[in-house]
Amino acid sequence: MSRLETKKPSLCNSEPLTSERVRTTLAVLKGIVTSCYGPSGRLKQLHNGLGGYVCTTSQSSALLRNLPVTHPILKILTTSVQNHVLGFLDCGLFTAILCCNLIENVQRMDLTPTTAIKLNKHLLSLCTSYLMSEACGCRIPVDFSSTQIPVCLARSILTSKPACMLTRKEVEHISALILRAFLLTIPESTEDTVVLGQSIIVPGKGQRVTDSTVLPGLLIDMSEIQLQRLLPIQKPGPLKVALFCISLAGDFSETGEGTLVVSSGVSLENAALDQLLHLGRQLVSDHVDLVLCQKVIHPSLKQFLSSHRIIAIDRLGVTVMESLSKMTGTQPIGSLGSVSPSSYGSVKDVCSAQFGSKHFFHLIPNKATVCSLLLCNRNDTVWDELKLACQAALHALQLTIKEPWVLLGGGCTETHLAAYIRNKTYSETKSILKDCGCTQAELQLMAKAFCSALESPACSLEHDGGEILTDLKYGHFWSVEADSPSVSNWSDLLSRCGCGLLNSQEELDWSFLRSTHPPFAPPPFLPHADMGLASSLTVDCLTAKLNGLRVAVETANLILDLSYVIEDKN
Repeated sequence: MSRLETKKPSLCNSEPLTSERVRTTLAVLKGIVTSCYGPSGRLKQLHNGLGGYVCTTSQSSALLRNLPVTHPILKILTTSVQNHVLGFLDCGLFTAILCCNLIENVQRMDLTPTTAIKLNKHLLSLCTSYLMSEACGCRIPVDFSSTQIPVCLARSILTSKPACMLTRKEVEHISALILRAFLLTIPESTEDTVVLGQSIIVPGKGQRVTDSTVLPGLLIDMSEIQLQRLLPIQKPGPLKVALFCISLAGDFSETGEGTLVVSSGVSLENAALDQLLHLGRQLVSDHVDLVLCQKVIHPSLKQFLSSHRIIAIDRLGVTVMESLSKMTGTQPIGSLGSVSPSSYGSVKDVCSAQFGSKHFFHLIPNKATVCSLLLCNRNDTVWDELKLACQAALHALQLTIKEPWVLLGGGCTETHLAAYIRNKTYSETKSILKDCGCTQAELQLMAKAFCSALESPACSLEHDGGEILTDLKYGHFWSVEADSPSVSNWSDLLSRCGCGLLNSQEELDWSFLRSTHPPFAPPPFLPHADMGLASSLTVDCLTAKLNGLRVAVETANLILDLSYVIEDKN
């Protein structure tokens, strides 16, 4: 008999943020995400000491998924960031860095949690109102009649993921493919409600990045022998398609706790095969040309369909079923009974495709709202990282359809926004004090903590000991390399700001970031209105960054408001 242990009482910790253990673990998490941030971010390798999968990454989606977190407060933070990334696929590190720094900065101030939370909410509302206003000086409209800004957005996301190991030429190639894949998912019809198609990423591991390409339709990986057996098909016009989401192997599902009653002398296998062949005869009579199945097709049914010149492909998997449904214009069939003629869809044509040593069955749609991005890279590790980056870039472009704006990247939005908030709290002190019911000293302390946290992602872009500056006109981010020679004029060392919009030859005054300087109001318009440098800008997705800002502040407020943490150790 196993030994019974006495149930342990739950642990109840009051004021959890005052615990040295919590502060230490929060500082460690902040150090991890900070060191990963930006194009020169350091990679992290996560693995189990007992062996198994090794993840090398600097992306928040892979990092937080594989990072073991045990403390409840850190679980709240990481779960909030993961939920943001799940919906937006980008700005995860920005969200985590901002949240960690905001919590730490508030902890250093002599403010009650209630006051800090109230002021945090008010400052957040100032940020969101400004970023969504016409007077915002750090956002750019996106015109999809030109490729400049969309390509900049894709390029900016790719270059921020150093584990992809891409050269400049490879970045330009993949950025162009991402934009092309995105444009192929936009339907040609101009209906009131636009439903975007899908881009399927097909692996091409072990090949050159520049071998990557985009094709309309869907690529199904298969051997050369299979292709030779299936093709060619000589039929004019669209091909009728039947798409099945159930098994056609003749097997039986589990009965659970129930029982299956079978009459004496009845063979289940023969009965199932007869039903499958009956289905096959209906497909033939309905003049179906192509049968696609998520699961397995019985060999006898395959042979029967082949004898009637019907192409049958199985083991497609669940991941491509939604794309196949959109592309063929049909809902997957989930029954072996009589199939309604309305259940069928169609494709324009089928053919074979070869890229390197890989062979594909190519389904060509009638309307190209589904496309395949054949993504190549040198090995599994860098391919996995590149896939995540491409998914983030494609999703950012989709979000930009709804909100056709981008924010200046390279740290410039963060420093510009911090300058705006400093000036706002200085120039409108009385109205803010009236709205929030706090003292002027409390407002000054919270504004300092909030703006410092806003600037923390920009500071995290520098990993090599260089100096970080901000100009006192536009509030943009400027970086000076470490060990630069001493000069009397900063413009001799600076070239362009972080986003690439400003150059150092303009008459600007600079100050070290986070140093004391008089508040100033950034102009409510972008310099260089003609945007002649748009092709080389670094930009961020407005929707993703705005949501990341909200999530960071709201999560920090939730953690600052915690009075007790109760843990059940049984």
